[in-house]
Amino acid sequence: MFDFLKELTNPESIIHYGGLWLLLFVVFAETGLFIGFFLPGDSLIVVSGLLCATKPHLLNTSIYTLLLLLILSAVLGNVFGYWFGKKTGEGLYKKEDSLLFKKKHLVTTQLFYEKHGGKALILGRFLPIIRTFAPILAGVIKIDFKTFMLYNLIGATLWIISLGATSYFLGTKFPQIAHYIGYIVIGLIIITTIPVLITYLKSKKK
Repeated sequence: MFDFLKELTNPESIIHYGGLWLLLFVVFAETGLFIGFFLPGDSLIVVSGLLCATKPHLLNTSIYTLLLLLILSAVLGNVFGYWFGKKTGEGLYKKEDSLLFKKKHLVTTQLFYEKHGGKALILGRFLPIIRTFAPILAGVIKIDFKTFMLYNLIGATLWIISLGATSYFLGTKFPQIAHYIGYIVIGLIIITTIPVLITYLKSKKK
């Protein structure tokens, strides 16, 4: 189980061993299941776009189909998260910390939400942890579902297109970039973690 979970944090392993369907499931899980906060959403989308351009046999699909399916997975993941949050309600704040659940992640997301409002569902797509808990929190505070879906669709489309399409374009123009996937993933992790870390440190100070 530990080895399996370790593989799920490696974008290339997910695609090599699970192909398109595991890729879609991971995107769904990271955007809708509170246990999915540790999954590599950003880097996975970037890597899938690069591999679709440089090693198309691994995913065996066109970039257009890939992007459409990724958007669908991200949208459905948020819908599930919203439903889960609506069902569990504020009781989620009383849940004890466990291996796969940390209350501080929920609190950090709440502070981010209070600052940005509904736009947190769009901005949060680009931030690890926030994108996992934002739809759940939207369900907890019972945001109007139509409003939620509007932000959900906009956020999912911008997130997938900006990362997936850009990496595909770079992969077609500069195929050698595929040799530096590891560095790209590390860079993405650092860039996307900084805003979340700042938000958490501010909440801890308060």
